[in-house]
Amino acid sequence: MRVIRPVQLKDLDQLVKLSYQASFGLTSLPKGRKLLRKRILESIESFARTSQRPRGELFVFVLEDIEKKKILGTSSIVSKLGGFQPFYSYRIDTYPHESKELKVQKQIEVLHLVTEHDGPAEIGGLFLKGRYRKHGTGRLLSLFRFLFMSEQRSRFESTVIAEMRGVVDEQGRSPFWEALGSHFFDIDYPTADYLTQVDKKFIADLMPKFPIYIPLLPKSAQDVIGRVHERTKPALEMLKAEGFRYAGMIDIFEAGPVMQCKLDKIRIVTQSRKKVIADLTAESIESVPFIITNTQREFRACVGSVAVNRGKMRITKETADLLQVTVGDRVRFSPIRPSKTG
Repeated sequence: MRVIRPVQLKDLDQLVKLSYQASFGLTSLPKGRKLLRKRILESIESFARTSQRPRGELFVFVLEDIEKKKILGTSSIVSKLGGFQPFYSYRIDTYPHESKELKVQKQIEVLHLVTEHDGPAEIGGLFLKGRYRKHGTGRLLSLFRFLFMSEQRSRFESTVIAEMRGVVDEQGRSPFWEALGSHFFDIDYPTADYLTQVDKKFIADLMPKFPIYIPLLPKSAQDVIGRVHERTKPALEMLKAEGFRYAGMIDIFEAGPVMQCKLDKIRIVTQSRKKVIADLTAESIESVPFIITNTQREFRACVGSVAVNRGKMRITKETADLLQVTVGDRVRFSPIRPSKTG
């Protein structure tokens, strides 16, 4: 019995242990008790707010095994990027270069630093213990966020992005960082990655402001621009299936691609429905698996089966208990996977 719920302070010890299982580049699950505690408190405050407009709130969720009282994974949402802590990325532009005398025409790709103060919403921080990455658990931990955002539409920006983790090895070495960032910051990639979680001011102070011509970078760096970490490939394909597309931007440190989609165009949102529970059953229900969320203030999400007959909805008693709902309550639900016909 597994459920998604907002993070709580009681989860801190388990999240600290979880953070040391995550590899480099997962900035939303920082290694360090003090920083994790700060993120938990920030998330608790975000859930408590009643604001009806995005102000950069951080929402952190955990996947819990109810019976074992064990945290299996985590993921997060930022309602809006920018403000006092701008969102930095490199935009890739292509410029024509031509010499009529030499009869040479070239298309040269250039990196432009983007400083976004009025940015989109962002999903991130997804980490799931390795042995649980099956049977749709990873999909649940990722896709439920869009149903949460859809339910509280006014609290999030209309465009959603995902910074995909770029190519970084197990020792924390990034070919892109070593070719570019390391020359300006004089620190290694893991340190820079960590510092972005504390204060991004050092980026504004030290990041090169002028365009970077990609052909001037070493081939090792050029080869990883827009590529994802091997373990991130399944997450990338899942987002593509949901409607996300490459935004023409990359992470400034390790060159992972930035994916984006309008919230209202995301597959799981467009296929979602919201209904009142008419009946609960102790027996199993034959249906495709759905991600189901409650619509109460104490948010919950899980995978379950749904039966809708003549407009009336039925779910199992087990699912209702996980969601803390009963007959007469509303839930939002959507198929966990895209249909074969699209």
